Amino acid sequence: MSLPARVTIAEVGMRDGFQFEAKPIPTDLKREVLQGLVAAGVPRIQVTSFVHPTRVPQMADAEELCARLPEGDTVYTGLALNARGVERAAAAGLGFVDLSISTNDRHSRDNAGMSLVEAIEEAEVMIGLARRLGIQAQMGLQCVFGYAAPGDTPLDRVVDLARRYALLGLESLSLADTTGMAHPVSIQRVVEEVQSVVGDVPIVLHLHDTRGLGMANVLAALQAGVTRFDASMGGLGGCPFIPGATGNIATEDTIYLLEAMGIETGIDRRRVGAITRGLEAFLGRELPGKMHRLDVKSHAS
Repeated sequence: MSLPARVTIAEVGMRDGFQFEAKPIPTDLKREVLQGLVAAGVPRIQVTSFVHPTRVPQMADAEELCARLPEGDTVYTGLALNARGVERAAAAGLGFVDLSISTNDRHSRDNAGMSLVEAIEEAEVMIGLARRLGIQAQMGLQCVFGYAAPGDTPLDRVVDLARRYALLGLESLSLADTTGMAHPVSIQRVVEEVQSVVGDVPIVLHLHDTRGLGMANVLAALQAGVTRFDASMGGLGGCPFIPGATGNIATEDTIYLLEAMGIETGIDRRRVGAITRGLEAFLGRELPGKMHRLDVKSHAS
């Protein structure tokens, strides 16, 4: 089995997780979580999204939070879905922006209020604007593995968009299993096809664990040569348009899998787990991840 020596994990729970929570999360608590993640050695954190506060109230403090980012070598990013979001990210002082569009017309209309054609054009505008503003851009393609049903997003479309955007100059390209429909065979097939057209642009996998295949998909991606993954504290997150959808693959579980196979991440799993347990106490419920609880039980025994 061919596996990498090291993998980079980006923590996306502060955006992809927090945005779905009904209970308001104070900016001071977000700042504490950020400090904890930095202390745990997380190299890249998606701290917020630059969207209209009426659509996503949890992200209304985007600028305030960016003004209070801990100093250090951590890469801080913010999500933008349109040109205005890119402008806000740059004005907030971020050096990186995560752009994102759907590859599925129905999801694009549900999620962003744009047709697929409109979203594709908007993405080109966002990439060009980020370049002019001097910030690096990751381009994210959503619903790569399906939306209403597995495979209802044509692979040819995904490959064509990946090629198109890679030529415009990207820091990285993210492939998102937004609805958790991917499985190991589809992971390897899609990654292989996309790798063939993006050149040296790194591929990032953004996986959800809706059907319990998150860790299996990580392994398949590793074997396909992927070395960058998004993950979320305790498995925070979801998708408002998918009944029963769960969050991203849990950060602690992902680190455990990688380290068990001898792959370094540079992240202290137990320190991230402590942050997750604090969030569980604040939210008043258990999160779907496993290792943040098992580590406590193991230590106690």
